[in-house]
Amino acid sequence: MKRLIAAAGILALTAGAAFAASDTGKVKVIDTKNDAITLEDGKTFSLSEGVEAETFKVGQTVEVTYDVKNGKMVATHIVAR
Repeated sequence: MKRLIAAAGILALTAGAAFAASDTGKVKVIDTKNDAITLEDGKTFSLSEGVEAETFKVGQTVEVTYDVKNGKMVATHIVAR
């Protein structure tokens, strides 16, 4: 019984966890008003706190690490390549 309760607790904790993913591409659009960037493949990433749209340039290749939150891709870290 204790194992069942422990397993259920672990499952409940991990079910809501977000798993980071990454994508690499060239910046097509920079939206400073909404703090977002769009890559040439059409994927749009909202920028989290600490990631500023003004630091990127159109045409620049970037690697975006992101989480999906409420159906939106939220960039948690971006590295220029």
